[in-house]
Amino acid sequence: MTSGFEEALQEARQVDKLLLEGPDNDYLEEKFPLLGVPITVKEAFSLHGMPNTSGLVSRRNVIATSDAPVVSRLKQAGAIPLGVTNCSELCMWFESSNKVYGRTNNPYDLQRIAGGSSGGEGSVLGAACSVIGVGSDIGGSIRMPAFFNGVFGHKPTTGVVPNDGQFPIAQGVRTSLLCTGPMCRYAEDLEPMLRVMAGSGVNKLKLDEKVSLGKIKFHCMDHDGGSIFVSPVDKEILQAQKKVVEHLKGELGVQVQPVAIHKMKYSFQIWSAMMSSKDSDGQEAQLFTDLLGDHGKPVWPLWELVKWLVGMSSHTLPAIALGLTEKLVKLNPAGNAKLVSMAKSLQEEMEALLGPDGVLLYPSHPTVAPRHHSPICTPFNFAYTAIFNVLGLPVTQCPLGLSSEGLPLGIQLVAASYNDHLTLAVARYLEKAFGGWVLPGQV
Repeated sequence: MTSGFEEALQEARQVDKLLLEGPDNDYLEEKFPLLGVPITVKEAFSLHGMPNTSGLVSRRNVIATSDAPVVSRLKQAGAIPLGVTNCSELCMWFESSNKVYGRTNNPYDLQRIAGGSSGGEGSVLGAACSVIGVGSDIGGSIRMPAFFNGVFGHKPTTGVVPNDGQFPIAQGVRTSLLCTGPMCRYAEDLEPMLRVMAGSGVNKLKLDEKVSLGKIKFHCMDHDGGSIFVSPVDKEILQAQKKVVEHLKGELGVQVQPVAIHKMKYSFQIWSAMMSSKDSDGQEAQLFTDLLGDHGKPVWPLWELVKWLVGMSSHTLPAIALGLTEKLVKLNPAGNAKLVSMAKSLQEEMEALLGPDGVLLYPSHPTVAPRHHSPICTPFNFAYTAIFNVLGLPVTQCPLGLSSEGLPLGIQLVAASYNDHLTLAVARYLEKAFGGWVLPGQV
């Protein structure tokens, strides 16, 4: 940890030297758009000299010897890494807790979860310990922590930002679901971060296009249609979304079209089927139990459950449960094939609905930040974010103030592929209208 501090200190001194030499501001802004900005990084990403365990006990002594591409790009842009932040075990649960670092708390209520798997990032950003951060998202791991901790998070269009340099790295069809993206306290920081992180991939986007908010075709969906696997949407979340709709109508003079997309009701089943399906080359997704073994012998989830019951397992209960359930998914190949087909149909339907100028308003999660451990009772609530990983669409989570309990509220802004500029523009607008990030403990 000392070497990491010394490295950050040296980088800060280099920034000071640049500023003292006095090159013109335009040069600095173009070459170093993030000059001197402190940044934190999800521990699953390689940051030279820092741990890279992904919450796996067998990797407790793993120290990164290089930087992940997105981290390298951010450092070259002038950002100064402060360190790495906690995640769930192997980044596959929406509470950031593991046997390496323990549990991450929510800065608005220490008895609540910070989310996962980028929960450490969400927590340090919400607590004002960092300004910008790096997260990854295969089922909502950027957007759920951003929602629970009252900050902004952006899942880019699939394939724009490289996912290399993190553990575990996605294989097979999961490469089309995993996205790396920015998390920030302020909406205006999302775009410059995205530009840097995407590298040449930014050319696929339209970030230089000026957005006329009054010309956006807004659509609104209050819930998924009533999935039996997912909790009903909290009243206060629905009220916050209604306020956004009323504001857009009143201030921008736009129409917000309510929609009911039937297939969204099967979001969890679709995501689950896609995660276990073969890719176009016939390659199967790597089993979670193999990943838990970290290139050694695969973990036997039933045996791990027995060990967990007597306090002897080195794995968390959610990880063990996932190892058990992934085997069940493979027992119904015909049903999975039908769900994969439904995913393709839903993608076509959503792209047609949104078109070149559409934005969908959709809840970020059915509840505000749950209490610790309670997600094990509602394990499928992440479906509200996960479905958009399947669809590959850009999504920005935008905070909308606090609930009556003082917990963050928020909304997802969804656009068609490569229209990230639309959701980012709407997020900046809503930040001004509803206040954006709120300091925890502020009365």
